[in-house]
Amino acid sequence: MVTAAVAATCSTIGVRCFVSNRPRLAASSRTIGSFSAVSSKKQPPSSPKKGNNKGKIISQKKYPGRSKEERPYPFVDGDRSRGDDGSSDSRSFGSFGMQKKEKRALLYDLKEQQVETGNLQDAAFLNAVVKVYCTHTAPDYSLPWQKQRQFTSTGSAFMIGDGKLLTNAHCVEHYTQVKVKRRGDDTKYVAKVLAKGVDCDIALLSVENDEFWKGAEPLQFGRLPRLQDAVTVVGYPLGGDTISVTKGVVSRIEVTSYAHGSSDLLGIQIDAAINPGNSGGPAFNDQGECIGVAFQVYRSEEAENIGYVIPTTVVSHFLNDYERNGKYTGFPCLGVLLQKLENPALRSCLKVEANEGVLVRKVEPTSDASKILKEGDVIVSFDDTHVGCEGTVPFRSTERIAFRYLISQKFAGDVVQLGIIRAGQLMKVPVILQPRVHLVPYHIEGGQPSYLIIAGLVFTPLSEPLIDEECEDSIGLKLLAKARYSLARFKGEQIVILSQVLANDVNIGYEDMSNQQVLKFNGTRIKNIHHLAHLIDSCKDKYLVFEFDDNYVAVLEREAATAASSCILKDYGIPSERSPDLLEHYVDSAADNEAVEQEFGDSPVSSLDIENEGILWA
Repeated sequence: MVTAAVAATCSTIGVRCFVSNRPRLAASSRTIGSFSAVSSKKQPPSSPKKGNNKGKIISQKKYPGRSKEERPYPFVDGDRSRGDDGSSDSRSFGSFGMQKKEKRALLYDLKEQQVETGNLQDAAFLNAVVKVYCTHTAPDYSLPWQKQRQFTSTGSAFMIGDGKLLTNAHCVEHYTQVKVKRRGDDTKYVAKVLAKGVDCDIALLSVENDEFWKGAEPLQFGRLPRLQDAVTVVGYPLGGDTISVTKGVVSRIEVTSYAHGSSDLLGIQIDAAINPGNSGGPAFNDQGECIGVAFQVYRSEEAENIGYVIPTTVVSHFLNDYERNGKYTGFPCLGVLLQKLENPALRSCLKVEANEGVLVRKVEPTSDASKILKEGDVIVSFDDTHVGCEGTVPFRSTERIAFRYLISQKFAGDVVQLGIIRAGQLMKVPVILQPRVHLVPYHIEGGQPSYLIIAGLVFTPLSEPLIDEECEDSIGLKLLAKARYSLARFKGEQIVILSQVLANDVNIGYEDMSNQQVLKFNGTRIKNIHHLAHLIDSCKDKYLVFEFDDNYVAVLEREAATAASSCILKDYGIPSERSPDLLEHYVDSAADNEAVEQEFGDSPVSSLDIENEGILWA
């Protein structure tokens, strides 16, 4: 998903720092609060495009079921992670890249690096925190064959050993060049991005220059902190070029919304000041151990000093995933929509005797759970951990946490044992966990959107970044409702829209069409944009017939459309009629053919199903 810029007030005298170039809808004065990624950006003004709102600074992401006042704001130093192992794990994690044997030796060997507050300035672990300089070149989703003007941002990172650094994924989103600089040094070194976890907002960097690592001591990871534990946030925020240190305490630990990845993972809430540029910087405990990564703040007129840290449990999940697979595969999900069972009559009707369990209201067709679970099942346990009627599970000694926290501790491909009650019968069923398939993606894999141009008609898949660039009025409420609440029926499904029409004699009468979903081509229902390209390439009919939503039809003569394509591309300065990914051979699937015949409207998720007090996604 595209990260966005944020304007942050840097001082009490009204100085405002613009940290992004992306337009956003201005926040209402009635805003309750919003999550913001905290990275500092420098960006030249971009030329206005269709659908952009002038004078708006931050790109506001769309979140199902939340009002505009409650939606998280993602920024270029983006944030989001997924649930962590919230256990009272007293382990500390050794430097990434160590031999496995050495790692095990460090698991229970926490270094007692007691640091006095007065000597914090001279503490060795501060030297492991570096400043990140990133140049970004984001795609232009409204004109998908080109990119936007580049801009720069700054953030923070820290050393974890074996020539590697950790920072936030939003700090290096759409990067073209990443450089890092150590404390007290005047040399910037080029860094390579090894892996990005969008959902957990973590990125792994490497620096191959040996000069950068001379005398460096990587940080040690500590255990998950307790409430009221002291915390120190270190980084390079706005307001100066040297390192900054702020202190506070841990005020809350729970499953938190990660703005950058549109996910929900374990998060540590602190009251230490976090500002744009702090993103990717470490948070320390009193022993000088890293307890997490600073990544977002909560802005509200009714709340102050609410910052968030990605805990080491989430960080270790990211690093273990990278080591296991040689790349980051993401946090898994169960793929079910759940309802709480607090009402005694509801439990009695479902034949649930104890005060426990959550009701399965809907199962995503693309999840492995769709082969096992049924609507009406009641999940009462997850790997022998009992699930309460409010959708919570035990956490540490005296706390409880959201049920999806247990799922976030697993890896893609893991098999879990669910205890369910079906028609009054208790049974155990195995379910494979996989990353969730989004019908409308929050981020584009590879960074560049797909597109197809036929006789000036520009087709592209609907995505959240595209919705961000276009105003909601131009998208239309019906299409927005599908984007928010419809579920993917099979892997690879996309909502393909006609983004705009490049005027030419061959498409007279269609020039005003924009942001309309194409449903069928010559009578065949569209699965995705690659399928549409395949149908057009193999078409031998005289006419190209496109059927859109609301029974709107556009017809082109095939030979005339083919003849006009090269002229249209030349007139508009477009290098190719399609994106490179559409040049690959298309493989049809019989299973997808059956699923695509079901209309989107047959099983959408309603607005009441998202972020409702009684309903939750797992």
